[in-house]
Amino acid sequence: MDFALTEEQTAIFDMAFAFGQEQIAPHARDWEAQGTIPKALWPQVGELGFGGLYVSEEGGGAGLGRLDATLVFEALSMACPSVAAFLSIHNMCAKMIDSFADDALKARVMPDVIGLNTVLSYCLTEPGSGSDAAALKTRAEKSNAGYALNGSKAFISGGGYSDAYVCMVRTGAEGPRGISTVYVEDGTPGLSFGALEEKMGWRSQPTAQVQFDDCKIPAGNLIGAEGDGFKYAMMGLDGGRLNISACSLGAAQTALNMTLQYMGERKAFGKSIDQFQALQFRLADMEIELQAARTFLRQAAWKLDQGAPDATKFCAMAKKFVTEAGSKVVDQCLQLHGGYGYLADYGIEKLVRDLRVHQILEGTNEIMRMIVARTLLAER
Repeated sequence: MDFALTEEQTAIFDMAFAFGQEQIAPHARDWEAQGTIPKALWPQVGELGFGGLYVSEEGGGAGLGRLDATLVFEALSMACPSVAAFLSIHNMCAKMIDSFADDALKARVMPDVIGLNTVLSYCLTEPGSGSDAAALKTRAEKSNAGYALNGSKAFISGGGYSDAYVCMVRTGAEGPRGISTVYVEDGTPGLSFGALEEKMGWRSQPTAQVQFDDCKIPAGNLIGAEGDGFKYAMMGLDGGRLNISACSLGAAQTALNMTLQYMGERKAFGKSIDQFQALQFRLADMEIELQAARTFLRQAAWKLDQGAPDATKFCAMAKKFVTEAGSKVVDQCLQLHGGYGYLADYGIEKLVRDLRVHQILEGTNEIMRMIVARTLLAER
């Protein structure tokens, strides 16, 4: 059993980290204030091969495994978890298209998707269906020309910003087997967007409802087979859970690094505060949490790469553990900064806000516990 990263994996991490520190970190607070990520950033990310991380090499992508991909998101989130998480969403969509779309659709859209000239959003959640995703109501009525979509999607990262939307819609009866996946391009008549949401964190990501009012798309925009859309969506979520965990891990590591630096400089009662044993114990606890989280995450990613039968359970466990550990660590880092941690200038309070949503999306941590418990009972 070898826990070390390969030379190639180390190079992947280092490349993503360097790009994040040079091109993202200096601008992260400004982008948060503006409520958007400059579109010009994405083709630069695409040049690194990060627009199709686990798109097959035959399809023009990087063909990386899930463990390799977590390294990219951990490294980028050390600059800004909001930007890193948005890239994760794009990659989840790209993988769905590469895996299930027909050759004609892939030939038409994938070159720009991989180059990040086309930025993708993932549309599953609706105003009335979150954790109960199979209860979605957005309908796609079939005709000779294609499909007419009616309904709305909620909490969509990139709503009104992205260039195309990978949408789960109902083409059949109630339940998961009546759901299909379609590709909807920005500018399609009948596609519109709600007002931008005011959010606690991830403020650089434009988030809005995506609305369909007799939105007509060609039959060729169906991804895969009718009735298999829910299966595709769930398959994407295992990897998405790993990625969002990696975003928590990277951001928490940055917070700990900043806190170590601050505590060596901040003096109280005649000495730097890193010399107080009680505070040293807090640093030790945070390091232990992050090392445990990193090992757990990489084990889960390895299982997904290997196609292990318990991979879904491990992805759920890692998502629950790592996202909660990340939030706990950044909160402690804010506390160790004292009043300065509450100020935007020090960057810690942004991480506290950004990481909180990681326990909600890609399946709430309550749903993660449910997956684990059901698996345990089934194995009994």
